[in-house]
Amino acid sequence: MSTEVQKEIELKIAYVLFIDIVGYSKLVTSEQRRLLELLNRIVRESEHFRTAEAKGRLITVPTGDGMALVFYNTPEAPAECALEVSKAAGEHPELKLRIGIHSGPVSGVVDVSGRSNIAGAGINKTRGHSRSPAPVPGSRKRTITSDDRSPRVSVSLNCTVLRQKNV
Repeated sequence: MSTEVQKEIELKIAYVLFIDIVGYSKLVTSEQRRLLELLNRIVRESEHFRTAEAKGRLITVPTGDGMALVFYNTPEAPAECALEVSKAAGEHPELKLRIGIHSGPVSGVVDVSGRSNIAGAGINKTRGHSRSPAPVPGSRKRTITSDDRSPRVSVSLNCTVLRQKNV
């Protein structure tokens, strides 16, 4: 295995933003394509996406009905990106999103196409939290909607409280 590929496969802590389109599988193919293209455009135009991508601190993983964005810069990056995407999606009432954010260990892998991909608890839990309709018992998950009158964007945050010790 080459050194370049081996370096990509090391275990790291990542901050994962998972976005999917609600009701995607019930849509006709032309509407699926249109909404996915719209979501892709909105995400690519977000400042935090562009910044992380330009610095080589982002891996994008298409999921069919959305995407996982794996940030390696700061824990705030996926949250800020989610807010940007949510705001832009608000201008398109037909685009209903579910968004999950999680941090955890991930390992880079090379997929069947020879592209970078991600495996590990950090990515698995993100997808599970974003797909869950209600808080998982014992988790600190909270659902936030972009507009209380019309909950179109559901954001699921899995947060760990860190205690600081003064030395």
